[in-house]
Amino acid sequence: MKIGSLELGENPVFFAPLAGITHAPARLLAREAGCPLAWSEMVSAEGLVRRQASSLADLKRLPGEDPVAVQIFGADPAVMAEAARMVEESGAAVLDINVGCAVRKIVRQGAGVALMREPGRMRELLRAVRRAVRIPLTVKIRSGWEPGGGQALAIGRIAEECGVDAVTLHPRTAVQKFTGRADWGLIARLKRSLSIPVIGNGDIRAPEDARRMFEETGCDAVMVGRRAVGDPHFFREVKEALGGRPIPREDPAERISRMRRYVELCVACHGEETAFRLLRTRLPWFTRNLPGAAALRRRLAACRSLAELRPLLGDVHSYIAWDPDSI
Repeated sequence: MKIGSLELGENPVFFAPLAGITHAPARLLAREAGCPLAWSEMVSAEGLVRRQASSLADLKRLPGEDPVAVQIFGADPAVMAEAARMVEESGAAVLDINVGCAVRKIVRQGAGVALMREPGRMRELLRAVRRAVRIPLTVKIRSGWEPGGGQALAIGRIAEECGVDAVTLHPRTAVQKFTGRADWGLIARLKRSLSIPVIGNGDIRAPEDARRMFEETGCDAVMVGRRAVGDPHFFREVKEALGGRPIPREDPAERISRMRRYVELCVACHGEETAFRLLRTRLPWFTRNLPGAAALRRRLAACRSLAELRPLLGDVHSYIAWDPDSI
């Protein structure tokens, strides 16, 4: 499968853009577990153009994580085009436009899923961005504002007409947000209506789900979001399942080792003070299904500094039962 000129292999599984989650350390862990392409958190186009420090920081990448797709959001075609140029200059492999965020403050700006109600503006915006950059361009959309999916099909056709290289569809409506079930049938309909690649997203909770999405929708790639948070090993499991091979089981020692690596990557990316604030809330994500997880989370919550946290992850035998068959 290719997005523009970017070759990504057969039946690729990507890491979705997740606000507050898919920063460089998380993306690199996914990459090391076999994910061929990870998305950034969504970045404000206005913030980039105004050179706000927080937005510029979102463009940071760590050695070894390329290729990376950077997602931007906004509603002004000129601002989006300028931000797109900045993303390309930063070295991103793919530029993605957010047309699916249903958070109220984003919608009020006319951005995210609000654009699905304005096909004229959507066309103008995509044309401006396409003229601005040469790297592969993608868009990520929802079903739209109504359950029938007509808006998704219309926006998909506009994207193809404007030179977009691939469309990702999360088939839930703006009203649903993340509730209810994703309508995979709409992914199949979008795939049949376009000649550019379609990436399916939504309700991938087990390796078998990725296989079923490929089979049931005919999509070119699958995008995984919340299921992989704190569990990059999931990408390895999916890869083996798609190849018809036994799904590898993760030893608890491997999980703890990955947590230690995440700590050091966060420090390298954000500095010790910011890293510690992030780690207090993010490390517990890695404890899912670990034996003794509750005890580990309590001890993590009690840490007051990185100096206390680092040795904690090096001395876990007292509260984790080292039995791979227990998970």
